[in-house]
Amino acid sequence: MNQLKAFILKEIFHILRDRKTLLVLFGIPVAQIILFGFALSNEVKNTRLLVCDQAHDSYSALLTSRLDASRYFDVTGYTENPEKGLADLRAGTAHMVVVIPQDFAGKLDHGNEANIQLLTDGTNPNLAATIQLYVQAIVNDFRNDMYGKPDLPYEIGVSPRMLYNPQLKGSYTFVPGVMAMVLMIICTLMTSVSIVREKELGNMEMLLVSPMNPMTAIFSKAVPYLMLSLLLVTVILILSVTVLEVPIRGNILLLYLVSFVFIITSLSFGLAISTVTNSQQVAMLISLMGLMLPTLMFGGFMFPIENMPLPLQVVSNIVPAKWFYYSINDIMIKGLGLSAVYQRVLLLIGYSAVFLAISFRNFKIRLA
Repeated sequence: MNQLKAFILKEIFHILRDRKTLLVLFGIPVAQIILFGFALSNEVKNTRLLVCDQAHDSYSALLTSRLDASRYFDVTGYTENPEKGLADLRAGTAHMVVVIPQDFAGKLDHGNEANIQLLTDGTNPNLAATIQLYVQAIVNDFRNDMYGKPDLPYEIGVSPRMLYNPQLKGSYTFVPGVMAMVLMIICTLMTSVSIVREKELGNMEMLLVSPMNPMTAIFSKAVPYLMLSLLLVTVILILSVTVLEVPIRGNILLLYLVSFVFIITSLSFGLAISTVTNSQQVAMLISLMGLMLPTLMFGGFMFPIENMPLPLQVVSNIVPAKWFYYSINDIMIKGLGLSAVYQRVLLLIGYSAVFLAISFRNFKIRLA
């Protein structure tokens, strides 16, 4: 026990003296959580809009002012020529051109109908469909304010309500996802590289022939990163609440418990990588390239798993970050308890057991 404590303290002092390691552990994750929280968003804001006003009447001016007042759009200019709008769409200086026809007010007042044309850049289908819905909603509100809602013999009212994220902030989705990606990659990378470094320097051979149990030295490598990872979780949560305004609606102790289990899973995977590699470059390649892409693709926060083909949905089940992301999302955003996440936690514990079994098996083979 004293040997394990001494080795853990040695590793902690070694990490604290190594500024590059501290930068990787804290600097990069903090920068990622801030950049991803602000940059990655499924919200559509500040979309460039060109208004082709051929009417020049009071109604067209009022509708244009409503479009300009919306936080979703930036009206970049006005024109009477639709060809100018098409040229802006081709050049990429506008995402949409709103064409208001001649005698717009007269057609509404006397004919009870007027058509507005929306010319949208369809190279990004999701963006195009979203901004069309936004413009249609603004036009419908303008019509209702001017003439009231039409009386129909039968009418079905729809009262939408967004639960858990009424403002539709993208950070609510991406903060738990980036948290999963950062912990998975950082914990696995640092653990695998630190142990492989000892093998490259020849220290591992000295440990193998020493009276001390070599597994004690290996666990002493993982324990400091476990402690620092929990500290990193605290930093991420503080930034999420104070800077990105992401709430923590669930039990904070349960949040730390799930994070603790996931960190153990990541560290176990790092140990497994260290037993099958003999160079830091290979360990880094496996940890970064082998984890980042699956985590982004199958983690559930960048691309909906439900939209994927069935074989890929099955593949996503073997990615530990997916289950951690779903658990953290349920605890932080929905405020759910242990009954909602315990199955995923048990699955993460199973992953840890498998990775540790692989590590022990390969380590024994190497001893033989």
